Amino acid sequence: MANANNNNHLVLMAGGVGSRFWPMSTEQFPKQFVDVLGVGRSLLQLTYDRLHEVVPAENVWVLTNRDYASIVAAQLPEIPASHILLEPCRRSTAPCIAYAAWRIKKVNAAANIVVAPSDALVLDVPEFQRVVIEGLAFASESDAIITLGMRPTRPETGYGYIQADLSSPSVRHKEIFRVDRFREKPDLALAKEYISQKEYFWNAGIFIMSVSTIVNAFRVYQPVMSRIFEDLFPVYGTPEEQAAIDLHYPDCENISIDYAIMEKADEIFVFPASFGWSDLGMWSSLRDNSPRDAHGNALIGPNIKVYDCNDCIIHATQEKKVAVQGLDGYVVVEKDGTLLVCKLSEEQKIKQFAAD
Repeated sequence: MANANNNNHLVLMAGGVGSRFWPMSTEQFPKQFVDVLGVGRSLLQLTYDRLHEVVPAENVWVLTNRDYASIVAAQLPEIPASHILLEPCRRSTAPCIAYAAWRIKKVNAAANIVVAPSDALVLDVPEFQRVVIEGLAFASESDAIITLGMRPTRPETGYGYIQADLSSPSVRHKEIFRVDRFREKPDLALAKEYISQKEYFWNAGIFIMSVSTIVNAFRVYQPVMSRIFEDLFPVYGTPEEQAAIDLHYPDCENISIDYAIMEKADEIFVFPASFGWSDLGMWSSLRDNSPRDAHGNALIGPNIKVYDCNDCIIHATQEKKVAVQGLDGYVVVEKDGTLLVCKLSEEQKIKQFAAD
């Protein structure tokens, strides 16, 4: 699928911290940089891989914490070093996207942008590529901001939802619809209500728009933030850029793109899609999205044997041989001499284990 276009740019958000996949991930080496699937590529690298035919390497940008700059450079040597944009502090997704938008505008005012988290799973890569390519075409000929909406497969309480107006598709594209509302993460009863109605979709946090559209949206709906990045325009791409960002980025409001722009702007559209997406929030979600044996066990490693086990995930890529017997609904993970054995129903405690 050779569809790379010089006006297409990809922004990977890779600044997240956390240890929900401990001991594979840590605060110093969070999950986007980890090979949690056991395929020899990190989640960041897999995200890049699935879009490299759509966006040329020289148009890929990564927003990350300054502490992770060397990790990004090592994992994605294909992209220009100057395209690793370093946030001096955490400020949620709106400042991150604003910085990337103005930085891209400096090199190509006609650019179209895909913004994606770097730590999600996509199983059907060709369908994902198709949706992104068509979304980019739609964005290039309109003032729309498109968000990808995942068709829900279960009453999920861990995701936000997008309510679409399915009464009529866009004139330009029959698969794209206007957004009615963004919905917060629901409780189980409300999630069940959502999936019983066809107009609700999971919010994957993947956005497609032209650089001019998103810059103008920030000017209208976030004038203070837009002024910060507008004033820095002369230093983008110069040796003074990082010092200026270090000085002024902390002045940005800590706000998500959903609250800052998406819930305010008029031309917001959703592209409902099904390409096997998961944000891989915890070990249980990795098990649910991995191949499993007849007893529901996901085994990630070269030589793992299980006996009388059900609904477990066992991740042991460094060990020559692993045998597990008699576990029901457990996560078993080994990494660099650290071993985790925990009930999946209690995996919210893993963060506490990592801190101890």
